[in-house]
Amino acid sequence: MLVVRLFLLALLILCALAVGRTRDLLSAAVIFAAYSLVMATVWQQLRAPDIALAEAAIGAGITSLLFIVTIARTGRYEK
Repeated sequence: MLVVRLFLLALLILCALAVGRTRDLLSAAVIFAAYSLVMATVWQQLRAPDIALAEAAIGAGITSLLFIVTIARTGRYEK
C-alpha cells in the first residue's frame, strides 16, 4: 500500500512539473487532466470517495473541457 501511495505522489509531482514546463497549451491541459485523475485516485486511497468523485468530475472533466475549448478558440502555443 505504501508503494502505491509513493508511486502516486511521484506521478503527481511529475505531472505538476510537466504542466509548468510545457509550452504547448493543449498538452498542458491534457497533463492537467491526468494530474486531476491521479489526485482523484489519491483521494480514493485516503478513503474520501466523495472528494475523489468531485475531483474527477470537476478537475478532470469540466475544468479540462473548459481549458480545451478556450485553447481551441485562441492560440495553441505560448509565445
